[in-house]
Amino acid sequence: MTTLVKQQKIYDEFIDFIAQGTTPEDVTKFQFSEATKEQIEDLVERAKTGELSTDDKSELEQLLVIEHIIRLAKAKAHKYLQSVSK
Repeated sequence: MTTLVKQQKIYDEFIDFIAQGTTPEDVTKFQFSEATKEQIEDLVERAKTGELSTDDKSELEQLLVIEHIIRLAKAKAHKYLQSVSK
């Protein structure tokens, strides 16, 4: 599977989650599938040992961007939930 296809699958996984309609609670609980988690773990481990190809580095960079977006969404969802529970 090419890097572009892998990246698209990960984007699709998160976009599908959003498109299904989410609540702030859902956002705080979002997790990637086990397959995606394993893919990320593999890339991180290979990055630590310097075994990444140029395509793999690009894939890892894109995954980190997606992860950052998800962390921001989760932080905002937590903040929203705290504000409405007061």
